[in-house]
Amino acid sequence: MTRNEAFDLLKKYNQDPFHIQHAITVEAVMKWFANDQGFVDEEEHWGLVGLLHDIDFEQYPDQHCIKAPEMLRAGGVSEDIIHSVVSHGYGITVDVKPEHQMEKILFASDELTGLIWAAALMRPSKSTKDMELKSLKKKYKSKGFAAGCSREVIAQGAEMLGWDLNDLLQKTLSAMQACEDEINTQVAAEA
Repeated sequence: MTRNEAFDLLKKYNQDPFHIQHAITVEAVMKWFANDQGFVDEEEHWGLVGLLHDIDFEQYPDQHCIKAPEMLRAGGVSEDIIHSVVSHGYGITVDVKPEHQMEKILFASDELTGLIWAAALMRPSKSTKDMELKSLKKKYKSKGFAAGCSREVIAQGAEMLGWDLNDLLQKTLSAMQACEDEINTQVAAEA
């Protein structure tokens, strides 16, 4: 599946600009992580998983990761991508455990990307580029801030990866900083 085919499939089920931006963000972050973790040859694959990970969320929020296989199969998506997409709902809506490093990173960073964007929007610059780990940690610890972003899932993801929580926070922040211009360009093109 090409990136354009995956994006068309995403847009078939998602029209909300927020969901499109989140998909583009997670795609870019996953590609960054593929390179960071030594999976350079799998960068596009990791990106496709990130792009499609919430395909069912807009229409079926109560059946998130449950309806995704049906939608993805109808779009001709391979079973390995379907498994990866579904595994990020592990322990929440499904019992498909993340196995591959990529699946664990998706599980750990998905919620975190939302929290980081929310923190960036609170900054005068409205950007992640001038955000430091210290500032992110303060927002992370504030339970009332971006309350929809599960700290429990983020912490569980760090543990699953065998990473210190601070390492996960810093790596995901670094990914978003590196990809912010690309993400903003793609989101603007969709507007």
